[in-house]
Amino acid sequence: MEHKKTAGRQKIPLAKIENESARFTTFSKRQCDVDLGIVMSSPKGIPYSFISPTSNVVIDRFINPTGKLSVRDRLVAAQARKKVSEFNDILNELDEREKIANEKLDRMNEARDIGWWESIDRFSVHDTMKFEAWLTFGEFNLNEHLEQLENGASSSSQIPSDDANILLNVF
Repeated sequence: MEHKKTAGRQKIPLAKIENESARFTTFSKRQCDVDLGIVMSSPKGIPYSFISPTSNVVIDRFINPTGKLSVRDRLVAAQARKKVSEFNDILNELDEREKIANEKLDRMNEARDIGWWESIDRFSVHDTMKFEAWLTFGEFNLNEHLEQLENGASSSSQIPSDDANILLNVF
């Protein structure tokens, strides 16, 4: 019997998610294809409402639970759900980018801990190519600067001294 590749549906314990960013992400990802309207007030009395997909759809569903939505409301609801899905896709992509960036940061911190030369063997092909380009660019800049210094030094040594002018006038 093969093992499942995913965790599948599991019971998630009902607990506050402490990390604010993770809490907002989870909130947006757990929206389903339902008509939902929630009105609440905070302990300080500040009202908060959440309506999905639109207020018209939720109100119509509340007034007539078994009735069919108008064509316009169905289109608006479909568009709103599509927008939520697009935002969820963007959020998933940003989560993945954050994960990759954190992994790179962790590798950089590990490299600092073990020393630069010891960590160079952990470079990927892309990292190695970037490092080689950086070294080549640095070598080019150093050679160019050295050449400028030599040209400046050689041009100043080619300027005849006052003694040379006197000797030229004598002959």
